[in-house]
Amino acid sequence: MAKREVDIVVISDVHLGTYGCHAKELLQYLKTIKPKAVVLNGDIIDIWQFSKRYWPAYHMLVIKHLVGWVAKDVPVYFIPGNHDEMLRKFKGFSLGSLAITNKLSLKIDNKKVWVFHGDVFDVVMQHSRWLAKLGAVGYDALILINSLVNWVSNKMGRGKISLSKKVKNSVKSAVKFINNFEDTVCSIAIENGYDYVICGHIHHPELKEVVTEKGRVTYLNSGDWIENLSALEYTAGSWSVYRYAEDPVAQAVDIEKKKQKKESAKELMASLLLELNMTQQPSFDIKEVKVA
Repeated sequence: MAKREVDIVVISDVHLGTYGCHAKELLQYLKTIKPKAVVLNGDIIDIWQFSKRYWPAYHMLVIKHLVGWVAKDVPVYFIPGNHDEMLRKFKGFSLGSLAITNKLSLKIDNKKVWVFHGDVFDVVMQHSRWLAKLGAVGYDALILINSLVNWVSNKMGRGKISLSKKVKNSVKSAVKFINNFEDTVCSIAIENGYDYVICGHIHHPELKEVVTEKGRVTYLNSGDWIENLSALEYTAGSWSVYRYAEDPVAQAVDIEKKKQKKESAKELMASLLLELNMTQQPSFDIKEVKVA
């Protein structure tokens, strides 16, 4: 299968290690693209809710695919989010073409781009971390219930529904939070002279131009792989929101687990380290991405 070339792909809020993660669908998508640079914008692995009892094969296959890109010298920027925040202590770490940083200030085709996860603007995250974690557990429980509901719904021929999206869209405070988040992010980006600002965190894919009395900025959000199954792509000088539901090519990718070689945890770690090539040196500048 010929892979679709993408200059930059931004993925966030995958939440590997949780019941709601659509790792199989993400893997199908990853197998259809050939990116020149990758930004993993937070909450890739959900360390908050991680359990050794739940780590399906597809979740590890996603990790292996990302590591495969690093092994091929594709620049990969990893920006930890609140659910994998313990990795923030490794800010500045690099291995081959992989680099960990808390935020990115990029120059792409002479445009200033600001990339960060977004939890820094979440008041609940900053002042009531225990409440945020409790909410995450409830959210995961709702996703689990949603899986059962969708199984019944599919049997009845009615298709899938998203309970979490329905709940969020019907609660005025949730809608207000999203609007306030976007307004705050855009105002700060405009004040600092950015042309684009890219976030994750709120699980709400978006691409829109925001104009204020102080200027304008293009706001983008990569969404998530729990509800929306979305990402951001930059190709031929323009950004777009990718949606798995609108991609029949990715949906047709066959990655049945039966065809995958079974490996122990020790074997998996050994193969990952081998692919990474521990002696490889960083091969890109974290402050600038040049797209041909």
